[in-house]
Amino acid sequence: MYDTIILGGGPAGVSAGVYAARKQMKTLLITKHFGGQSITSPEIYNWIGTKVISGVDLAKNLEEHMRAQEGVDIKDGEEVVKVEKSDGGFKVVTDVNSYESKTVLICNGAGRRKLNVAGEREFDGRGVAYCSTCDAPMFRGKAVAVVGCGNAGLEAARDLLPYAKEVYIFTNSDQIKGDPVTLAKIKQAPNFQGVVYNTNIKEILGDKMVSGLKYQDTKTGEEKTLAVQGIFIEIGSLPNSGAVADLVALNGQGEIIIDHRTGTTSVPGVFAAGDITDSAYKQSNIAVGDAAKATLSAYQYLQGKAN
Repeated sequence: MYDTIILGGGPAGVSAGVYAARKQMKTLLITKHFGGQSITSPEIYNWIGTKVISGVDLAKNLEEHMRAQEGVDIKDGEEVVKVEKSDGGFKVVTDVNSYESKTVLICNGAGRRKLNVAGEREFDGRGVAYCSTCDAPMFRGKAVAVVGCGNAGLEAARDLLPYAKEVYIFTNSDQIKGDPVTLAKIKQAPNFQGVVYNTNIKEILGDKMVSGLKYQDTKTGEEKTLAVQGIFIEIGSLPNSGAVADLVALNGQGEIIIDHRTGTTSVPGVFAAGDITDSAYKQSNIAVGDAAKATLSAYQYLQGKAN
């Protein structure tokens, strides 16, 4: 039986693995692949300590750092199907095997909601982006469309205004769902081109890079195109919490509810960190710190000490 099993190979999972190794916990890390959501980013400018790094290189660095730790078993290429209580701890079931542990650290992140339209997959990382905080500087001097009118969409537009030549917001609704105060500030920017209401995105256009989008006016049925070099899709994310949905308390968005001081969940012995939790900010640097806290809490739990 392991002291802890870590789910996920992104920044949070690797942080948990490094800290578990330093505490000499008998550890198993299970991940489908290393890197997390940032793996598709061509350039990352806000990874602390590094001026710029590609998502692929970040994934390689995370994997190398993880594999350098003694006392950590790694099962990559496996997908966790279910986590449940068992005698003396927990049972983690994957699509390949099952494993027993005294504690579990859930760090397997979230996935961005997709438009699921033609061109989205092809131009992911080549003009299609899902994180304005990470990628806004890459679109300096370009025309950019933000798809989504909630707070995430408005914040993306605000992030882009200092860089982009033109910023548009597209929504399938007839009204903005985000904070009116934020929209009012956005409207003051001379490069903000306005909100395009009642739209259904049909296709993302391009050759080697994004060159535009095709959309339909849902009221008139008319199809139109807009020339842009970037499209930020901000229609929410889906936490990868299905395997633990019957184990720990989730909020209405499917995120794991945690104590943000310790990373504890509703179940003693189960800890969580990163984008899978109800953390206010979905950022790699924050996930790393939260995972360190959660791992130290798990160590304290194993020592029989209160968190």
